[in-house]
Amino acid sequence: MPAPPSPQFFHPQQPDQTALRASAVRRLLHLQECQQLTGEHVKVVAAAFAVDRRTITRWLDNARAHQGTYTPQGRQRFELTAPMLDAVARWRGNATAAHRELVAEHRPGQPPLPSLPTFHRAVARALSPGRRAGLRAGERARRRFDVSGKRERHHRNHAWETDHVEASVKVSVGGHIRKPWITWFVDCATDAICGLAITPQTPGRESILVAVRDALLRDGNHSPFGGIPTSIRVDGGKDFLCATVGEALGAFAVDRIELPPYSPQMKGTVEAVNGAIKKTLFAGLPGYTHAPTLTGGKPVDPGQPLLPFESFVALVLDWVRWWNFEHTIADLDGRTPAQAWADDPTPIFDVDPGDLHTYTLERAGKPLTINGSGVRWRKRDYIADWMHGHVGQKVHLRYMPHHDHRVELYDPETGRHLGPATMAQQATPAQIRDLKRAQQREADRLRAALRKAEKNRRTRFAAATDPQPPQPLDNLTQDQAYEQLRDLDGTDLTIQALPGFIAPPDPSSGWTLPLDPPTPADQEDQ
Repeated sequence: MPAPPSPQFFHPQQPDQTALRASAVRRLLHLQECQQLTGEHVKVVAAAFAVDRRTITRWLDNARAHQGTYTPQGRQRFELTAPMLDAVARWRGNATAAHRELVAEHRPGQPPLPSLPTFHRAVARALSPGRRAGLRAGERARRRFDVSGKRERHHRNHAWETDHVEASVKVSVGGHIRKPWITWFVDCATDAICGLAITPQTPGRESILVAVRDALLRDGNHSPFGGIPTSIRVDGGKDFLCATVGEALGAFAVDRIELPPYSPQMKGTVEAVNGAIKKTLFAGLPGYTHAPTLTGGKPVDPGQPLLPFESFVALVLDWVRWWNFEHTIADLDGRTPAQAWADDPTPIFDVDPGDLHTYTLERAGKPLTINGSGVRWRKRDYIADWMHGHVGQKVHLRYMPHHDHRVELYDPETGRHLGPATMAQQATPAQIRDLKRAQQREADRLRAALRKAEKNRRTRFAAATDPQPPQPLDNLTQDQAYEQLRDLDGTDLTIQALPGFIAPPDPSSGWTLPLDPPTPADQEDQ
């Protein structure tokens, strides 16, 4: 029988003891200056470092040669040059490909290149794992190797975080397939979702204002979480940084902290909520866009019915209630956000609903005048029953962006809220439906015309087995060419011809011909 393999012993790498050696050498030199150094001292230090006594003597000689400081000669190792680093960057962190390129471009007389293993070790020393990941896959991959500190939770309403998140679910909105967006505000101390707004299209400042109103209010129609926070962290989106949102928050002395763009690690609380709803709600809904697919990217069930938008909103609101009142979080000592909020004794400053109504709307500029048709704004009239007897009065108009069917009017001098006004002569639902159908038909006609023009523009050639010029397959007759020209520009070439290029037709026998001009002889006879 063959002898059993000898056991393999693992020798862990020893830590760098240069600084500790320098301290021991300074101690021994001090004892020597005081004439107290003995062989026992050297023996004890040698045993502590697991070296021979002669090694300690060499350390002392090294320190005396460097003015009393132990300065060991480091091991000579190969280091990358600037052209080598450029080659590694060109090959996206691939050290093997970079080494192959350097070998191919090496010329006689240049310094010799290291072996491939040596080059790999030099690359590992010169580039951190994060930088190599960035060279391979970009900045997002590099950030996975960054260290992000964990903020202190403080108390409720100390800081909020806000963000837009696109739902990973397709829903039906008026017969069209869309992916909704959610805008919400999350309390960083308790992870409670204070307010949100859901839109079937890309959100804007109007979504932020609706979410702000929902987050600040704590009356019967809103959650018990809210009040006025000390600060709100926002990313670099222009909708979060617009003047309307700044006015709405600044009116209550809320500090709007602008975070660097593309830095989700700096608003980890709201990003955690974004990730949680994708995994615990969106993944189980029909129309989930990240679901497994068949070969070629085809969905497993292409005919599954999609949720209507209103059903999707109801499911999201149910999920928010589950998150706030039933979901336990380890960082909150196993409590729910509602329990953490209730256990916090920090006072809450509630905002007056009337003030919030004013400062979360956008103002329309100069004061307007109430006339006999109401208030004229953007070529539309807005009327209300309270306007009777106020013709000629100046008012300030405020509105929710992209929701101009209803506006709010205020006294320009005192800022007192006068009342709402609605758009006069609004189109009926049937008219709006007919208008959308007409717009869709026009879009379909334009799309068909463009598709036909693109198809006619492409030239297809016959397959060839002999070396010969390519033969087009779509040879046209003159009649076909004229027909396509008429389809493309709708004009007749004969209309655009200049006079003199096309001869007029011969006169028929029934035409009255003009008389010839009189000759000089005829004029003399007269």
